[in-house]
Amino acid sequence: MSLAPRAVLVHRVSEYEELLARHGTHGQAAFFLSSRGRSIQEVRERHQRGRAALAEVAAAVPLRWRQARVERADLDRFLFAPEDVVVVIGQDGLVANAAKYLAGQPVVGIDTDPGRNPGVLVRHRAGDAGKLLDSAARGGRADELTMVEAVADDTQRLLALNEIYLGPPGHQTARYRLGPDDDAAPAEAQASSGVLVGTGTGATGWLRSLWQERGSGLALPGPTEPRLLWFVREAWPSPATGTSQVAGVLAAADRLRLTVESDRLVAFGDGMESDALELTWGQTVRLGRSATALRLLG
Repeated sequence: MSLAPRAVLVHRVSEYEELLARHGTHGQAAFFLSSRGRSIQEVRERHQRGRAALAEVAAAVPLRWRQARVERADLDRFLFAPEDVVVVIGQDGLVANAAKYLAGQPVVGIDTDPGRNPGVLVRHRAGDAGKLLDSAARGGRADELTMVEAVADDTQRLLALNEIYLGPPGHQTARYRLGPDDDAAPAEAQASSGVLVGTGTGATGWLRSLWQERGSGLALPGPTEPRLLWFVREAWPSPATGTSQVAGVLAAADRLRLTVESDRLVAFGDGMESDALELTWGQTVRLGRSATALRLLG
């Protein structure tokens, strides 16, 4: 007898809940916001819309299914199973936050605040949850969104939907050697504020801002394309460090190889600095397209 699917509802603490946790009462939170020219009414209404959407999706889960909930801060401790259908209820960024912990499970993005969110990844409304869950369980059509990975020589692995940043944990300078993952190709010693490798999904965010700032002639990839783009941030030329390799394209099988020449560098994906790889002097990390893709229902 096959195991019934499990609907995993991914959500995050609302701004209103964070304000109550910080200030203790609704009144104190309202006073704090008013002193900064904001009204708590709009914040509470967004909280209520989010909680209503979460309740509506939970009610739409078929009775024979199992169900679990996980908050954003607990994603790195939650064990996803192969038979899960993941329903992300919130903003586009929450889909990216969840994606790095998945291994091909179908994902449904539910927009809790239509008109405020771009809706690139949270494409659906809570009222559609029932038919979407049924479609996911039957293997319905899904977009295969390219993901990027970083793999260190000590087997640490990091996965991201938008981008991976590798650099110093503070405002120091990162020192490393960078080049293609090819022993015949020379690596360049560099000093910079870090390296960013991004996907087509990330081309609407941080990657695009670097691309625009450089006036880059490289074509931005689409979300389902296997190509990645990479940029070095603020590379510094000196007698010991160069700037000849500061941007490029990684095709499906290409890898960028970085060898650390600082006491400590970190790599994190999609802005989740709390879940980063720790890298020390002499370690090597390879960055490129992941064999795992995000299966997002259209």
